[in-house]
Amino acid sequence: MSKPSKEIFKAYDIRGIVGKTLTVDTARLIGQAIGTEARSRKISTVVVGRDGRLSGPELSDALSAGLMASGINVIDVGRVATPMLYYAAYELGHLSGVMVTGSHNPPDYNGFKMLLGGDTLAGPDIQDLYRRIVEKDLAEGEGQLSTHDIADAYLDRITGDIKLARPMNIVVDCGNGVPGAFAPTLFRRLGCRVRELFCDVDGTFPNHHPDPARPENLQDVIEALAKTDAEIGLAFDGDGDRLGVVTKEGNIIWPDRQLMLFAADVLERNPGAKIIYDVKSTRLLKPWITENGGVPVMGRTGHSFMKASIKETGALLAGEMSGHVFFKERWYGFDDGIYAGARLLEVLSRVDDPSALLNALPNAVSTPELNLATAEGENHRLIETLQKEARFEGADEVVTIDGLRVEYPDGFGLARASNTTPVIVLRFEADNETALERIKADFRRVLSSVTSAKLPF
Repeated sequence: MSKPSKEIFKAYDIRGIVGKTLTVDTARLIGQAIGTEARSRKISTVVVGRDGRLSGPELSDALSAGLMASGINVIDVGRVATPMLYYAAYELGHLSGVMVTGSHNPPDYNGFKMLLGGDTLAGPDIQDLYRRIVEKDLAEGEGQLSTHDIADAYLDRITGDIKLARPMNIVVDCGNGVPGAFAPTLFRRLGCRVRELFCDVDGTFPNHHPDPARPENLQDVIEALAKTDAEIGLAFDGDGDRLGVVTKEGNIIWPDRQLMLFAADVLERNPGAKIIYDVKSTRLLKPWITENGGVPVMGRTGHSFMKASIKETGALLAGEMSGHVFFKERWYGFDDGIYAGARLLEVLSRVDDPSALLNALPNAVSTPELNLATAEGENHRLIETLQKEARFEGADEVVTIDGLRVEYPDGFGLARASNTTPVIVLRFEADNETALERIKADFRRVLSSVTSAKLPF
């Protein structure tokens, strides 16, 4: 059996093109490597789940076979959202699970998100799985397979805790991703009237891609809100760990502003709590968290880094611009878009006009996330050079925990190396358009000194 493609072993997960860089044989080897690592950590059982992609069943079966070949017992929870796999890992007592998911990648992709003993595998841990396979450093044994349906327990756990102040009238767009099998049921059980858009699970994603971070994927929600008496719109990504929110008028409430609402709610009950936000998030979060009695903490982008930071700091809430929100208060500290949707409705149900509450959250002039394409690995080298050499005009502070976030008196600019693709991620925010243009010009000057590539701004 040939060794797997090294490029599929990413910073936060394993991800490849089905039948090309990610085959059934590769999935089995990865399962055996994960099982070997689990045994080294004295773990005996791993939960396995899959999203709605067409390749899910065969890859899940192969992964499970590999885990059992290493001597690990497997509990197969079937087709679930990623947060339901995490929930099963916690509730079934092992804190260990592997989710077979392509997240928001195109239909021909799939991959694995991994949790062992409560720790999300990332960075060096994922590279070590590749090493185990190449060096044939793989345990052998005969694990047992069992199955378990986690859906009812998951839904009961949420409905037992979250209560809406009044029934709500909502649009839910699942983009044919796996949340369609669970989210509408949950919101109806919470007392909502639900208009479903693309909630039948279809791994070809025939309507639009299940990625609420892109405005074009929210147009169906915007249209439904305009044409019906629904008061708010929710959208989910392909595996259910991210949430999109749209107001009645069609305004998209980006995740860093969603975090403001969640932070104010959590801090009402837990004054002095730490709230984590990533380097891509708005600079308006820091004063907002402080004014609401919390302690703001800026962290690195990436779900595995966020979870590690929650453990280190004891934070009760964390969120990142990509849409991953992590509730530690009343929940488990993992990213769960479906649960976040329920928490949002709990807050919004207390007011007569949910859209007015959302629209009133502090806002700034900003760019979307911009990507500067580079050669493989070049993005990290360029950022390291800039961290050492770059000088920014009129900057108050340069934060280097994840790339370069340059704080100015009236805005910020960000350049960081993506950990999943060979691009430099850029984002700019300011008090007004004039300040935004000045900050972009400063970054243009600095970036042009290290690269001749065409800048995307």
